[in-house]
Amino acid sequence: MKLIKTIISAALIMVSSAAMAQATYTDANGDKYEFRKHAFLQVQGGAQHTLGEASFGDLISPNVQLGLGYQFCPWFGARLAVDAWQSKGGWNAYKATATSTPVNTTFKYNFVAPTIDFMFNLSNAFCGWNPNRVMNVSAFVGGGVNVSFGNDEANELAAKGYELRYLWDGSKVRPVGKAGIGVDFRISDAVSLGIEGNANVISDKYNSKKAGNADWYFNALVGLKINLGKSYNKVAKPAPAVVEEPAPAPAPAPAPVVEEKPAPVKVEALRRDIFFKINKSLISDDQMQKVKDVADYLEKYPEAKVAVTGYADAGTGNNRINDRLAALRADAVVKALVQKYNVSRDRIVSDSKGSRVQPFADNDSNRVSICIAE
Repeated sequence: MKLIKTIISAALIMVSSAAMAQATYTDANGDKYEFRKHAFLQVQGGAQHTLGEASFGDLISPNVQLGLGYQFCPWFGARLAVDAWQSKGGWNAYKATATSTPVNTTFKYNFVAPTIDFMFNLSNAFCGWNPNRVMNVSAFVGGGVNVSFGNDEANELAAKGYELRYLWDGSKVRPVGKAGIGVDFRISDAVSLGIEGNANVISDKYNSKKAGNADWYFNALVGLKINLGKSYNKVAKPAPAVVEEPAPAPAPAPAPVVEEKPAPVKVEALRRDIFFKINKSLISDDQMQKVKDVADYLEKYPEAKVAVTGYADAGTGNNRINDRLAALRADAVVKALVQKYNVSRDRIVSDSKGSRVQPFADNDSNRVSICIAE
C-alpha cells in the first residue's frame, strides 16, 4: 500500500510540474499567451439513471446541475456543484391486487445534492495548455451530501403491505461520493459547450430497499460553461532591437564627370480594397470592377507586380475560422486576376492575416482583401 501511495504521489508531482511549465502558449504568428486564474459558471441539464429492480428506461428521470468553480492553474480547478431533481426506485414482482400478474413498478422521490468537486484538465496536463484548443477533456472526483425528500410513493407501496426494509419519510441527509468525466467544446474565449457523465455512490438506504451494498445513481448532462473574467493575457511582441548604423566611410575621390542620363519616370502605386460580406469569400459584382482596375494597371506596366492580402473582422468568429476565411478571400482575388483577366501567376504575391491584424478602425471594413500594385 505504501508503494502505491508513493507511485501516485510521484505521478502527481510530475504531472503538476509539466502542467505548470506549460502555463504559456505561443501561436504560429509568434503571439504569446499567459494563463490567468479565473472563476467559471456551469449550467447543465440532462437525465439520471438510478440502479434498481426495473428496466433501464423505467429508472430514468430528469436532472439539472448548477456549478460555480475556480480554475487555479491550467490543469487543476474546483467547483461547488448542486445536482437536483428526481431519483427512482424499482420493485420487482409488484402486484396491484392479490390476483394481479406480478410486474415491475417504480416509485420516485426528490433530492438536492451539493458537492465539492476537484477537477483535472487532462488535455492541458498531458498536451500542454492551449487557449485556442477546440476540445478539452477533464476528470473530476468529489463528495458532499444528498438531501432527499418527497418519498410518498414508496410509503404508499408500504401501506399496501410491501416490505421496504429501509423505508424513510420526510427528508434525509446522507453523504455522497462523486466522480466523472467532462468534455468541453470551445465556442469562444468565454463560452464552451460541455458534456458530462458522473457516477454517485450513496448509502444503501437511499432507495428504501435493503440490498446489502451501496446505492448508485448516474447522471448524463449537457450545458454551457461560462468563464467569469479573462482566462489568459496576450503578451505583446517585443519591439525589434535597434541596431546602430556604422559611421560613414570616408568619401571616395571624385569620379570623372559623365553625362547624366534622364532618370526613369516613377510609376505611382495602385491600391484597391475589395470588400466582402460577413462570412463570405465571393467577390460581389460591385467589387469586381476593382479587380479589373488592378488587372488594367498590370497590363499597362508589364514590370509591375501586385500583393494581395486577405483579412477577417475580429468582431465575429474565432482565430481558426477567421484564418481560413481571410485566406479564401485572398485566393478569390488571385483566381479572378488569373482566370478572368489572364494575369500571370508569377506577378502575384498573396498572403492572409486572419483577424489578428485589423487594417481599418471600423470592424465590418476588415472583411477585405487589399491589393497593392507597383
